[in-house]
Amino acid sequence: MAEGLLLDQEWVALIKEAKNLGISIEEIREFLQSGKMNLGNFESDV
Repeated sequence: MAEGLLLDQEWVALIKEAKNLGISIEEIREFLQSGKMNLGNFESDV
């Protein structure tokens, strides 16, 4: 990992959980690049 690279720990946890469920890194990458994430139900903590 590059020095000084900061990772969002929530994303790290989500990716680890996906891997534990048998989802490959490539499948995760394809999903994120597909734009199929539905944020319509997202509620801000603000």
